[in-house]
Amino acid sequence: MATDSAGAVSSTSTRQPARILVAWNPSSSGHEAIAYAAWLTRAMPVRIRVVSILLRPWPATSLAKLGGKYKKSFKKEAKACKEAVEQVLTDAGVDQQYWDDDVSVLADGSSPAPILTDAAKEFNADLVIVGSSTSTPKGRFNTSSTTSALLHSSPSPLGLAPRATKLSKNGITRLNYAFLESGEDTSQAGLLYAANLADKLSVPLRIMAFSPTGLVDIPVMIKKSLVQDLTDQWHENALAMLDRARDRIMDCFPDITVETGIGSGDGWSGAIDALKWKKGDLLCLDSSNGGPAPRVFIGSPTSEFLQHIRVPTVVLPVDYQQPEFTQPESVTPQQH
Repeated sequence: MATDSAGAVSSTSTRQPARILVAWNPSSSGHEAIAYAAWLTRAMPVRIRVVSILLRPWPATSLAKLGGKYKKSFKKEAKACKEAVEQVLTDAGVDQQYWDDDVSVLADGSSPAPILTDAAKEFNADLVIVGSSTSTPKGRFNTSSTTSALLHSSPSPLGLAPRATKLSKNGITRLNYAFLESGEDTSQAGLLYAANLADKLSVPLRIMAFSPTGLVDIPVMIKKSLVQDLTDQWHENALAMLDRARDRIMDCFPDITVETGIGSGDGWSGAIDALKWKKGDLLCLDSSNGGPAPRVFIGSPTSEFLQHIRVPTVVLPVDYQQPEFTQPESVTPQQH
């Protein structure tokens, strides 16, 4: 993989502020990944780098024959890409204090997912932000083939940006963590990640459980009374799990406000819509249990859930260990 980046930032033990890698191409029709990154700058100190990908389906042997011609063309493309990146960041209201020294990196290769994984490793990225597929309705998220591959392999946390969603001018105003199954362990890394960030930003934390079927999915051969009994049992189990999670978080972070909520409805869409969402919400999810560590790995329930998310989301790798970041008090307020 070739890259155009002079003096790339070296990995350090502090890794502060948070290092945000944004996957975006000048040819992209959507800017939601850029908007996600810009939104983060309103809440906390970050360092942003944008990686653009030049796909080359031809083999390396063919590339070698082109020699200097390809290198010259690549540098020309990298220059144009840098100008486009700087313009889109400026248009999104991202102050230059949040730009990495190498704010634009053009990388080439035959497969986008490995390119992004390598770019994230080189940058020591704390978050890799990707946008939704171009065919996605506004306010929803659909995975492209590249994002789907990353959701089953990325060693870095993934930031998922719903298409054309409206974001708060005040940045993150509430952290959210979702249990997608009532039997999940309350010691999940994502729960602590969300609580830690809520504590640093002095915003509330909402812990949620979801039932994608609700009260309307009644099999023909099963009595309604039995379905109601099962629903009541699920509800009781979910409440108990949320209470345990809340108690654990309050023991670790006694100063934050913790809310709980249960979303139950017809399918994932109905379950998600059963709860109210704000423009300042950030949603955190864990990888599925049993996935390879330390990588992002989602199963079918999470994959289906993601198709209906309304707000920026972070999906964490299995057994993720969160680094310490610069305190948000050092952020200079911006007007947008």
